[in-house]
Amino acid sequence: MGRDDAAAPQRGRIERVGATRERILVTAERLFAEHGVFAVSNRQIGEAAGQGNTAAVGYHFGARSGLVRAIVRRHAEPIERVRERMVAAIGDRPDLRDQVSCLVRPSTEHLAALGVPSWYARFSAQVLADASLREVVLDEALASPALRRLLTGLHRCRPDLPAEVVDERDGMTGQLIVHLCAERERALAAGTATPRATWRDAATGLIDAITGLWSAPASSAPGDRTNTTSDGGVG
Repeated sequence: MGRDDAAAPQRGRIERVGATRERILVTAERLFAEHGVFAVSNRQIGEAAGQGNTAAVGYHFGARSGLVRAIVRRHAEPIERVRERMVAAIGDRPDLRDQVSCLVRPSTEHLAALGVPSWYARFSAQVLADASLREVVLDEALASPALRRLLTGLHRCRPDLPAEVVDERDGMTGQLIVHLCAERERALAAGTATPRATWRDAATGLIDAITGLWSAPASSAPGDRTNTTSDGGVG
């Protein structure tokens, strides 16, 4: 028996394990998107993925956070490739809209490539709504060198903003991208009307809105105002 013949059973086992993991990931993503991350048990995921072993999900992914992280990584790699290409294309002196485009379009291009129906945008919205899992997603996102460079550049576009306002707008930006994409994905899956015809057009609308968000001035909080009259007017 040759070396290749001896290695064949091992290769076959590796391929079967890979196929099982993929089925579990795809099934878990769909169920989490439709029902919520903690409303679905490992047993339900395993059964829906065609696994007779009720412990299959835990065996392959460990705790729920490990399963969520694996789903995020499955999508993060193609999104990162698009973002790296876009960040390289805008050069060293991008404007605000360029930076925002590099935030938005990698995700919307990926969602467009997934076809209809897809579940990743709704999965992301479900995960980010859960405090115990949000850090998993944020850790994976900030592991991206392109995204870190992009966020640094975006913040430099508005050096006049206080640090707490920058943090606030970072949060608003993420919420807009995640939840508007989730709503569009939900509408496409249901076959209902969407405000924009394509994911590319939807991205343009998001870029317009987020560019406006970052362009807006920062008003003083009511407690920080000086020289105010008793009725709230400026004296």
